[in-house]
Amino acid sequence: MKNTKKMIAIAVAALAILFTTNAKAQTTPPSAWRLGIGIEGGIPTGNAHDISNFELGGTARLQYDASKNVALMLTSGYYNFFGKSIPDLGGIKYKSLGMIPVKAGVKAFFAPNVYVSGEAGAGFETSAFGDFSGDRTAGLEKDTKLILSPGVGYACKSWDVGVRYENYSGQGNSYGLVGLRIAYGFGL
Repeated sequence: MKNTKKMIAIAVAALAILFTTNAKAQTTPPSAWRLGIGIEGGIPTGNAHDISNFELGGTARLQYDASKNVALMLTSGYYNFFGKSIPDLGGIKYKSLGMIPVKAGVKAFFAPNVYVSGEAGAGFETSAFGDFSGDRTAGLEKDTKLILSPGVGYACKSWDVGVRYENYSGQGNSYGLVGLRIAYGFGL
């Protein structure tokens, strides 16, 4: 009889803890802040297509949900435009072009989970545009580019998949990429 009463008391206590924990979890609003870690691939356009056929990079994006349908974004990371072989030079390749983007933007949802976005910022080249392996040309400088980037995408609780065009311009040179970003995100 004592054991039965103890078992019932333990079961009631466990249920009470379970229900109060669930009630608290349901009343806590989700955080407006999110962090997304993404991998990106792209096809260079403009002058960048002359030296590269493929771009690969990684980014981190901090996102603040300003409302149910609008989010503010801050994105940074690293892009690498892989150098391609120079025609008629026996396998010599252009140097890869590195870029560190720092962008701010807005994401607006116009249907459930579907959004349009726009970002603007600066891109810092980490290697000179136009260098190639074995080149002894001096004086090519690493430039800072203006970045403008419209896009569309699909985002759910944990995943964000977006397609964008990203333009880099400045110092009399303009190039870009058509890119795909796949990111995993979580609330902060």
